[in-house]
Amino acid sequence: MDAYYFTEMPYPHIPPQDQISGMRVILPNRHFDPKIGHQLYNRYLDEYCLADEMGLELMVNEHRSSVVCMDVAAPLTMAILARQTKRARLLILGNSVANRDDPVRIAEEMAMVDCISGGRVECGMVRGVTYELFASNTNPTLTNERLWEGVDLVRKAWTHHDGDFNYEGRFWHRRNVNIWPRPFQQPSPRIWITGSNDVDNVRKIAREGHVFATFFQPYEKVRALFDIYRKNYVSNGLKGGVAFMPLVYVGDTDEEAMQGADEIAWYMRMKDEPQFRNPPGYVPIEPNVAALRGKYTGRSDAVRAQGLDWLRENGVVVAGTPDSVVKQIERLHERVGGVDHLLMMMQCGFLSHERTVKNIRMFATEVYPRVRHLCPVEPLVSHDAADLAAAQ
Repeated sequence: MDAYYFTEMPYPHIPPQDQISGMRVILPNRHFDPKIGHQLYNRYLDEYCLADEMGLELMVNEHRSSVVCMDVAAPLTMAILARQTKRARLLILGNSVANRDDPVRIAEEMAMVDCISGGRVECGMVRGVTYELFASNTNPTLTNERLWEGVDLVRKAWTHHDGDFNYEGRFWHRRNVNIWPRPFQQPSPRIWITGSNDVDNVRKIAREGHVFATFFQPYEKVRALFDIYRKNYVSNGLKGGVAFMPLVYVGDTDEEAMQGADEIAWYMRMKDEPQFRNPPGYVPIEPNVAALRGKYTGRSDAVRAQGLDWLRENGVVVAGTPDSVVKQIERLHERVGGVDHLLMMMQCGFLSHERTVKNIRMFATEVYPRVRHLCPVEPLVSHDAADLAAAQ
């Protein structure tokens, strides 16, 4: 099992939530102090370099118009880390292909970073979260189709080596595609795709041989999604697999660890205006109909509404002493049928540099050697109808 260090590079120095209407899309950037931003960017990059030195893999992502994530251009971060780190796999999760104008540019950027790093890129492709649609002015009903067409164009650009080719799709029309450079990894870097609301997407991710990643979900839902993926997985020469992200904090005592986890869980308490949460057409029709009929009212898997104890009990938070964290990861592994890649949000909110460094060091030295041997187990085979119900 691979373990990846991750932070969204937050900017938490904003007014109290009762003084603002939301933390994304419309919060005025007068609240951003460039001097603080300068310090934070360099601090976060230092922490990534430490995680590399400690033997962890690295994950970055990007969002825009958000205090939760200052990394607005993850390919830039990937390029910096490709030059400054020595050994870690570099995962971008990911390139918001549905909201970008040119997938060929994504193919070029990732090929360049792959060459700089000596073939360490793991390339994630994502639809982009709902609130980003307003900044990009993207039609939410088309984002899934744009994602898959973009992935197709990127793969062809990476793997075509005999001169230029013409691409005619629904969304992109390119007369002469011939990227320079081509990737260091041949035939191409591994592709990761996230998703949890659309079971058909999970099936397609599996059939295409990509890695499937999901975040911040309780055991039951993660297991259902992973089982769907595994039953539909067909290898195409690339190593696929499943990935899950919890919030992770390791401390000397359980009390210290829970306090650290609570600070990271600042991420779970984001305040957004309701019109940005579910634009028409982004979520498939069936879950929206179920929500209107009250299916999810009072459900325990409304994750963001839960307390820290519930989050730890259901695997969304992994926190405690090294011995406790080892047991929690083993339980997570068993409950979801195995995890190939553990993506760990280990810093968020006001969690200080010193405590983040301690978290990284304690996990890398006292936990990781005891859990990295874990490997996926055979899934419990169930019918697609049952999987679908559990996943939703």
